[in-house]
Amino acid sequence: MSAFDYDLFVIGGGSGGVRAARVAAGETGAKVALAEEDRYGGTCVIRGCVPKKLMVFASEYRDMPATARAYGWDIADGQFDWTAFRTKLNTELDRLEEVYRKLLKGSGVETFDARATLKDAHTVKLSTGEEKTAKHILIATGGRPQRPDMPNAHLGMVSDDIFHLDKLPKSVLIVGGGYIACEFACILHGLGVKVTQFYRGAQILRGFDDEARGLIADAMKGRGIDLHTGTTIVEMHCVGTPEADAMGEAPVDDVQYGQPEQEEIGSGPVRVKATNGTIRDFDAVFFATGRVPNSDDLGLEALGIEPGRNGAIEVDEYSQTKVPSVYAIGDVTNRVNLTPVAIREGMAFVETVFKGNPTPVDHELIPSAVFTQPEMGTVGLTEEQAAEQEEIEVYCTSFRPMQMAFVDAPDRVLMKLIVSKANRTVLGCHIVAPGAGEMIQLAGIAVKMGATKEDFDRTVAVHPTMSEEIVTMRNPARTR
Repeated sequence: MSAFDYDLFVIGGGSGGVRAARVAAGETGAKVALAEEDRYGGTCVIRGCVPKKLMVFASEYRDMPATARAYGWDIADGQFDWTAFRTKLNTELDRLEEVYRKLLKGSGVETFDARATLKDAHTVKLSTGEEKTAKHILIATGGRPQRPDMPNAHLGMVSDDIFHLDKLPKSVLIVGGGYIACEFACILHGLGVKVTQFYRGAQILRGFDDEARGLIADAMKGRGIDLHTGTTIVEMHCVGTPEADAMGEAPVDDVQYGQPEQEEIGSGPVRVKATNGTIRDFDAVFFATGRVPNSDDLGLEALGIEPGRNGAIEVDEYSQTKVPSVYAIGDVTNRVNLTPVAIREGMAFVETVFKGNPTPVDHELIPSAVFTQPEMGTVGLTEEQAAEQEEIEVYCTSFRPMQMAFVDAPDRVLMKLIVSKANRTVLGCHIVAPGAGEMIQLAGIAVKMGATKEDFDRTVAVHPTMSEEIVTMRNPARTR
């Protein structure tokens, strides 16, 4: 009989933790338990990828009536009903959470709806007062959005709050320039909210290809998003308070009322002073200023596991901490914070620990997508990154897609390949276009396999499509 209650105890019921638990139990026969203090499915399913993507779909219908009319359809503009959408969204999230619970149960995983912390290297303590022992402990507690360190930051909401609004604000200030900020700027604009965005950097989407992010910034401005780079908040107060009055008056046409009262994110319109000196009122302020690992109060320090930068749990290539029996995967390690990566890390953990096949996690050449309007799909090095390490050729084309050119819309598409001049390997692929996320998944296979530019050239184009341009660019736009 085992000296432990379980072979594996997983802390966290998000995508990575659930996958590791059910594969360990279902495929290796390990005795597994999992504890989740909130909802099963984690950030991705409950307050991240899934609800966000459904909001992206909803927001894209705003322009469809005008496009349809240009194609000859007699269609009138509609009105978005947030209450109806949110009701259906919550129903779908409830369904998905139940799917996760059933997957765990079907694999033989025992679950605890409780917070779990580490007591020692083989013991977890539950918020119910119970203690459980395990040969291995896997921490998969994910991350959370972070408000900036400034007075009255509590007046602003974060991404977790957006799905719980009773009604949409009439105006919103989004603070941040990363993919979450830009995605929600496009989403809320598409749903009819007046959107202003402040970002302290010189250009949004830092870390992505310069040409691609420049095109997206131009497209966002062209759609009506009031984007200000090199700008952030100096001061913010609730409208109507003496502190707000002392800031000065905001322009009358900027005053937008209607945000529902919510104690946790303020109780009404907010007056904001920016670094550029302007003073404006907004129904809501939305901070998209970064995320941090959920490593607080887990009992790590008592085991000698000191969290690293921003609270990340430091692990080796096999996701093992300094304590041999304790592992960590997903956003809590702050390596590559993407759901499919957390799932891969969970699978590699099971291979290593329960299948006797040491499997390091591969974090190279991971495709990703940014669901702005238009979308961006990317894999590999940016032009700037590649040029720093070797001489490259850049194959690039930008054009109006057939569908939108027909209706004389300004939308543009970008297709870009970064190629090593020495060995012709495609080092990076960047696409800005409707459906770019779908395209980059397939392009990512070729790049991951080490395809050369000539491999792309030998592939026959699918015509007429936007994606055919990826295999028809013959001459480099520039060499660096």
